[in-house]
Amino acid sequence: MSPTNTEQRVAVLLAPERIAVESRPVPDPGPGEVQVAVRAVSVCGSDVHYYDHGRIGGFVMHGPLVLGHETSGVVSAVGDGVEAPAVGTRVALEPQRNCGRCEQCVRGRYHLCPWIEFFATPPVDGSFAQYVTVPAHRAHPVPDTLSDDAAAMIEPLAVAVHAAGKADIGPGTRVLVTGGGPVGLLCLQVARACGAAHVTVSDPVAHRREVATGFGADTAVDPGAGTDLPPADVVLECSGVQAALDLAIAATAPAATVVLVGTGAQVTLPLDVVQARELTVKGTFRYAHVYPAAIALAASGAVRLDDMVTSHHDLDGAVDALLAARRDPGAIKAVVRPG
Repeated sequence: MSPTNTEQRVAVLLAPERIAVESRPVPDPGPGEVQVAVRAVSVCGSDVHYYDHGRIGGFVMHGPLVLGHETSGVVSAVGDGVEAPAVGTRVALEPQRNCGRCEQCVRGRYHLCPWIEFFATPPVDGSFAQYVTVPAHRAHPVPDTLSDDAAAMIEPLAVAVHAAGKADIGPGTRVLVTGGGPVGLLCLQVARACGAAHVTVSDPVAHRREVATGFGADTAVDPGAGTDLPPADVVLECSGVQAALDLAIAATAPAATVVLVGTGAQVTLPLDVVQARELTVKGTFRYAHVYPAAIALAASGAVRLDDMVTSHHDLDGAVDALLAARRDPGAIKAVVRPG
């Protein structure tokens, strides 16, 4: 399975709106690492944001950056000390590397490690490449019932599983999901799998509301239409937009939980409502310890990952993949296949 060539093709973001496919050395796995031949990389909104602006908040490009972090592949070589996963194993990559020694890591919150390295977050390169290396324990085996595309989307599914865990969704919970993009659709499906009694999705785009209904939403509403929403025990805010957050807070039942999932500009909270209703507001940042659960959930069929894929691209078409949602209102997830 090891590559026969020492060079590989990589799509590199050189500057905002400027991507070139370059030849780079194939990375060798170090001790405790595996080398993975990349099969599929689904495009995230953060990839698009870096392509457009070269930064997200305080994460700023200061040099060339390889995008892509939602990744699946096949183990092609292993470093010293690695017993599993073995060469030939199909895997979903958890694209982060933590120090393992700081207070956050010791307490199990490794995603909050101050020295975390995350694919496609400057200055760490991502997976728009034919080969990458990761710590062996971050390469999670997937069953053959999951396609390469679905295995790549375990990463955004992990975001939704982490958010649902923060919200403690269970049988009978009334859920509002604000934002009908890919993460919102995954949160909708995870809420359903957790036993939510009623799930409402709010999005200003009519097509997204139609798609949300197809993925199991009981109700899909236009936030600008003035529709009265049923009180929500849990709100999963997936847009990062102030107007959506305002709607989310207004629609809460007393003692509800609001989980901030979307990443956006700075927003404000109506603290009078938060206090009067005794709301719990929680932030989320990526995920931790949820990949096995996300893989099991996808393998069970409770979450339809393949149905979210709307286009495929090779490395030479990386720009088309990044712009797919902008060019096609019906696009949900574009997938790059570097091989």
